[in-house]
This record gives sequence, C-alpha cells and structure tokens, in this order.
Amino acid sequence: MNGSLHSAANVVDIKLKRGPAGLGFNIVGGVDQQYVMNDSGIYVSKIKEDGAAALDGRLQEGDKILAINGVLLKDRTHKDTVELFRTAGEDVELKVLKKPRHMNGPTGSQPDHQPSVSYLGILAVLAGAAAVIAFIYKRRN
Repeated sequence: MNGSLHSAANVVDIKLKRGPAGLGFNIVGGVDQQYVMNDSGIYVSKIKEDGAAALDGRLQEGDKILAINGVLLKDRTHKDTVELFRTAGEDVELKVLKKPRHMNGPTGSQPDHQPSVSYLGILAVLAGAAAVIAFIYKRRN
C-alpha cells in the first residue's frame, strides 16, 4: 500500500475530545521510521485503556491515520506527526484508514506484516534435514 489509493468504505472520520491523559493511543511510523514495508504512514500501535480513543471505540490498533484536523500525514516524520497531535487542541478530528478485517482466521492487533520465515526457507530446512537423515542412513548400511 503506497498511501495513495484507499477504498472510501474503509476511510472514516473520527472526532475525539482530548482527555486528562491525551487522546489515549500511541502511534508508530513516519518517513524516518517506516513501520510497514514500503509505507511511511502513521499507524495506531496501542489503544490505552480508559483513554479517549478506547471510550469512543472506533479507532483500533493497526488503523492508519491519514490526517489530523485536515492536515495530511503523507511524507511526514514521526516527530513532526507527534508535534501535530500535541498541538491539535482539545477536539481532534482524524481521517482514518481502517485496518482490513479478514473474514477467515484470527484477527490480530498489529498491522499485517510479511511472515518472518518464508515457505521457501522452511522447504530448504526440510530438504537439508532429509539430506542429513539420508547421509546417516547410508553410513550405517
């Protein structure tokens, strides 16, 4: 996802009122510290219990924040985005790309990542194990 094409059905506007502990969520990402491969967007990494976001219920971990009070977050550093949140005022409007929800399988709280071990890697390990077993078997006979 390059941040330029989004289904309108997955983009929502969420208005939050800053509480005593802020907006009640943490973010990751930015052009200086990509969280999702080939995407420098800003993502919700944690929703704080009893915070403004948790009480509202619409913002979820893994959602991508596209704009704060109408200011687009495309091509911004993490620090710059944190400053935008800090100075956004008491009433904050977010434009959010909802994390895709899959119909089959478990739903996680993290953005989708590539698996750390590829199927080809697993196949190579299995082939190596088979070769070792064959070698041991030949030496015994």
